[in-house]
Amino acid sequence: MIEFVLDGRSRVATYMQLVVQVKQALRVGLLRPGDRLPRVREVAQTLAINPNTVLKAYRELELEGLAEGRPGVGTFVVETLAAPSLAGHAELREGLVAWLRRARAAGLGHEDIAALIDTTMRAGQDPSLPQDVS
Repeated sequence: MIEFVLDGRSRVATYMQLVVQVKQALRVGLLRPGDRLPRVREVAQTLAINPNTVLKAYRELELEGLAEGRPGVGTFVVETLAAPSLAGHAELREGLVAWLRRARAAGLGHEDIAALIDTTMRAGQDPSLPQDVS
């Protein structure tokens, strides 16, 4: 089950932060078709937000064809965003978790890590740079 986390400093609307987190969970296989999303009331209480905000996020997921609301039962995932090569992602994720531990041990904070990843990803998209970083 997914556990939502909000960034109060983000300029992204609260409902959209929830949508993005569901999409990320779908991409990496943490959520799969048939999985139930947390109940609106539970999310609202846990995050101390208005239930309408959660409903708006879930409606957005429904409009995108990723989720389906079932009255009295909950909201369920109906589509995945995971790539067919998902099986290989577990090893990549483990390596990333190990790297994140090293980064934190080196004194980097969340924003420092995000900036390092973002700039590295942008540099990796530059066609003049070598693509093999092994």
